[in-house]
Amino acid sequence: MVSSDISEKLAALPGISHRVDQIKHLVDACIQCGTCSASCPNLDFMDMTPRRMWRYLLAGRVEKVFASHTFTLCSSCYVCTLRCPRGLPLTEAMAELKQAAFALKLDQFRRSRLFYAAFMENIRQYGRVREMEMMTRYFLAVKNPLVPLGYASTGARLLKKNKLQPRLPSRGPGKLAHLFEQAHRQEH
Repeated sequence: MVSSDISEKLAALPGISHRVDQIKHLVDACIQCGTCSASCPNLDFMDMTPRRMWRYLLAGRVEKVFASHTFTLCSSCYVCTLRCPRGLPLTEAMAELKQAAFALKLDQFRRSRLFYAAFMENIRQYGRVREMEMMTRYFLAVKNPLVPLGYASTGARLLKKNKLQPRLPSRGPGKLAHLFEQAHRQEH
């Protein structure tokens, strides 16, 4: 995604711009020591270090942050937050960046956004994950017939070991629908 596209989307969505400002406020006391980067178990898979990402964010280079996949790889292990000498809520800031990126509907996060939506709908419907239905919903949402092929061998192995139970989808409001509705009302 071109950085001007990100800037245009942020300008068009003032609520998200405000959210990004709140995320900056979470990390504005960062001293750039690098403890977060040194502590992160996913660092080897990130395209920039968390320390550099915080620097870009604080410098107002939001387009660089959202062009990166660093924050999407956060596994919420809280090691960075626990080890930060300033006690900054870095894991919370990472989660907020994920939410902001999803709200911006950036193309590079489309598949992650669709997976998350399929996962949450499955939880709302059944109160737990029904893997076969969740992945079917995800594959249908992606609208690319080649994506399921990448998961076929894993699915076959899981079926063979009886780790997946194919079930027909059930209808109705869902076991946790009322909790999701209550949470939605509290967020808005």
